[in-house]
Amino acid sequence: MAVFPVILDSCVLYPMYLRDTLLRAAEVNLYRAHWSSEILDGTFRNLIINKQLTSEKAEIVCKIMNLSFPEAMVDVPESLLPCMDNDEGDRHVLAAALTAKAQVIVTDNLKHFTLDSLSKFQIEAQSADQFLTHLYDLFPEMMRIVIEQQASDLKRPKLSVSELLTLLQKNVPIFTSRVS
Repeated sequence: MAVFPVILDSCVLYPMYLRDTLLRAAEVNLYRAHWSSEILDGTFRNLIINKQLTSEKAEIVCKIMNLSFPEAMVDVPESLLPCMDNDEGDRHVLAAALTAKAQVIVTDNLKHFTLDSLSKFQIEAQSADQFLTHLYDLFPEMMRIVIEQQASDLKRPKLSVSELLTLLQKNVPIFTSRVS
């Protein structure tokens, strides 16, 4: 199966269970995850500010992500940013997508990625819900296995598949309704 490159924006890497589901789907080669240092900085800065993680724990999670996905990090040339015409605060994300040759940006901040700013690069922005639902539609058995394994691996707190889906429902309601 040809694995297509995808940029994961900081807003979809922020929620712990969603991040885990997205990364597990990449781990089983349903797509190839990419991010930039600026995307990760934004993710973990906000997790620390909102007291979701300590700075020490954030550093550990970031290191684990980069070690688990050594091909994920893209270096975005500064010279590329002025060429982007999407929302100024998210130009680095579109530039990362171009650098990674990504077909999709997974973001829940869709208003910062208009069709006009993406179409010329043949890139599509999808919400996490759209993206995971598409993966489920393409690979239903594999996505069920991803969710079952995620639930099985959780220890603190221990969660059933149903409980995990309930937690994910806030971020990805269509996807969770399909998996249920």
